[in-house]
Amino acid sequence: MAGIAVLALGGNALTRQDQRGTMEEQYANALAMARSVRSLIRKGWDIVIVHGNGPQVGNLAIQHEESADLVPALPLFTLGAMTQGALGSLICLALHEVCRQEIPGAVSVVTHVEIDPADPALLAPTKPIGPFFSRSEAASLEARRGWAMTEDSGRGYRRVVPSPRPMVPIEADAISTLAATGYVVVAGGGGGIPVARSGDGAYQGVDAVIDKDFAAERIAHSVGAQALVMVTGVPAVRIDFGTPAERSVAEMTAAEARRHLADGQFPPGSMGPKVWAAVEFVEEPGAAPGRLAAITTPELVYATLDEPAGVIEGPGGTRIVADPVPVPALVP
Repeated sequence: MAGIAVLALGGNALTRQDQRGTMEEQYANALAMARSVRSLIRKGWDIVIVHGNGPQVGNLAIQHEESADLVPALPLFTLGAMTQGALGSLICLALHEVCRQEIPGAVSVVTHVEIDPADPALLAPTKPIGPFFSRSEAASLEARRGWAMTEDSGRGYRRVVPSPRPMVPIEADAISTLAATGYVVVAGGGGGIPVARSGDGAYQGVDAVIDKDFAAERIAHSVGAQALVMVTGVPAVRIDFGTPAERSVAEMTAAEARRHLADGQFPPGSMGPKVWAAVEFVEEPGAAPGRLAAITTPELVYATLDEPAGVIEGPGGTRIVADPVPVPALVP
């Protein structure tokens, strides 16, 4: 199998939990991703990379708040555009270093994504951004800056902002054209810059951060991708996490994934968006047969996209595939 593969790279994959987010740390992480991309290119895949920006855009917002007495602080959607440029440059440099023998180049496309201005998610902040704080620090930030803060996975408190569902990536045609000519395209950074149409049809920025997994699904659909890969910090999806029955899943159908989501196996703040995006991708009406989604680490992307009975030995990640089409019974 080959075609276009869209890789959704989490912002935490560039700034890991135990790191401060220095440029040196982020570049080393980008090199690890680039080596996985090289393996896929050698197998015949065209690559589009969508990256998150949760840690980075939150850090940038703090820098702007702290310097507001000297220069005006900019709106959140503009900070998202700034992180698209910074992280897109970082990823492209890593791709040039690792993949320069395999590709004509790497291109970062500043990407706008249309949202529904009536999306109720705009009134209910849920998307964590920036660093972790203690309970007392979070309370102080809520009082001083009016930020919404929430506890995040037992690791501390983070700022949360609105996260509307993406509808249409505006630059999809440009992304598709570049990918078809062999370029590795970095697009939809941070889920894309959220925009909504005004009364006269023009686009206006919206202060929000789109979930990059849902944005990657929309981009993958728009460019006719054959595979959608959510690159994360765990090798594979786990069922019954934290219990004696915990186990990894090598492959599940969309129906099985939906059942696990309904059972609460995948929390909305962690694995949930990834699994939902995978299900939506493989179930898209009119999609070409054989689409698959995967969830795994950078090191296991190649093994996970390989055919189940392929040449790769050892562990792989989790594959999500469409439900099998029932075969009609023969009528005597």
